Amino acid sequence: MTYKKRLYILIGVTAALALLYTGGLVFNSDFAAKRSFFVWLDSNTAGKTTKIVINNPYMGECEISKQNNMWFVLYEDKVYPARQLRVQDFLDALSLRAEWQVRSSSASSHERFGFDEHAARVTIYADNSVILDLLIGGDDILRNETYFLRFGQNEVRSGSSAIKSYINNHPSNWYNLRLITGPDGEPIDINSVQRVSVQLPDESQVFTRRNRSWAISGIEIANPDITAVENYIRGILNTEGDGFSDSVSWEDTRLDYSRITLELGYGRVITIRLTPGDESGRIFAHVSGNDYIYSIPSWAAQRLYQPAESFEIR
Repeated sequence: MTYKKRLYILIGVTAALALLYTGGLVFNSDFAAKRSFFVWLDSNTAGKTTKIVINNPYMGECEISKQNNMWFVLYEDKVYPARQLRVQDFLDALSLRAEWQVRSSSASSHERFGFDEHAARVTIYADNSVILDLLIGGDDILRNETYFLRFGQNEVRSGSSAIKSYINNHPSNWYNLRLITGPDGEPIDINSVQRVSVQLPDESQVFTRRNRSWAISGIEIANPDITAVENYIRGILNTEGDGFSDSVSWEDTRLDYSRITLELGYGRVITIRLTPGDESGRIFAHVSGNDYIYSIPSWAAQRLYQPAESFEIR
C-alpha cells in the first residue's frame, strides 16, 4: 500500500470519527434538553407568598404568614415570631430548578410512592390564591430522594430530600427564639450597642462604649479585658431560648429578679427581665416590645451573667 493511499484511509477514518463525535454531541444535547429539569414554584411567584400551611400527620398543622413584611408562625392558636431566613430558604428550595425525574403518571401508583393518609402537604398562598399545593410522599430505597405530587394531579416526581427536612420537624423549628433581634428579625451587630447595664440583686455592671473601647462602672476592675467585655456582649446578643413558655406571665414579679438593658446607637432601648434560676438552672425572660416569655436552659443562661473578675486581665 502506497503512502498516499494510507494517508487517504487515515483521513477518512479521522473524518468518520469526527462525524461520530459531532453526532454524539448533538444526541447528548437533545438528551439533556429532554431531561426532567423542573421547578415547583416560579421564583417570581414565590416572592409574592403571603402564607404557607404545613400539614404533617405526625406533627399537626402550622401556618406561617407574613405580617408587615415579617414572618410569624401560628401553631395551636398561638402566634410566634418565625426565623426569617429559614422561611426564605424553604421558598428558595421550592423555587430551585433541578432534575425532578418523572416516576409515574398513573393515579394507581400513588399509594406505592407514599401518597396516602401519612403524606404531608404544603399549601402556599399569594394573598388568597393557592400558588402551590404539594404532597410529600415516601423516599426511594436509598433514601436519597423523596417523591412529590401536586395535589389533584397524577404525575409523581422525585428529587432532593432537602425539602422534606423542613416538613418533618416540629413546628417549633420555625420559631425565632433569639431574645434580641433587629427590626428585620435578624441578629443585631455589636457595633450598634452603645451601653449595656446589668442589674443583679447584689450588683450593677455598666459597660459604656468609648470609641473602640469600653468603660466599666459599678464594679472595680483594675485592668479591664476589653475582649472579654465584647465576648460577653456578643453572648447576650446571641442568646436563644429553647422554647416559649406559658408558665410565666410577662406581669409576673419573678421577672424583676434581674434585668439587662441594651442601648443602641439609633435610639432603641431593649430591656430583658429575668427570673432567678430554678433547680436545674433554667430561667425565664421577657424582652421589652413583645409579650413572649422565653425559656432559657442553664447553659445559655450562664452567658447572661459574668462575675466581675471575668473582665479582669489575668
